[in-house]
Amino acid sequence: MLRYVSAAAVLALAGLGAPALAVTAKEKMETCKFGADDQKLTGAARKKFLSRCMASGDGPTKKAGASQKQGS
Repeated sequence: MLRYVSAAAVLALAGLGAPALAVTAKEKMETCKFGADDQKLTGAARKKFLSRCMASGDGPTKKAGASQKQGS
């Protein structure tokens, strides 16, 4: 019985070590589009945001001016 509990614990811990960046391109595009929609970006600004978002390794990036507006 203890053997099964130990094996389950090891498998659970191994699952926690899986890389968080294992996201498909489709899922990443959906996230980037959500970010662009949230910022109400259109035209060239939206295209620029989406291209930077898709190129980044971490996920959506914030618009540079957004953090300055919130602080003021």
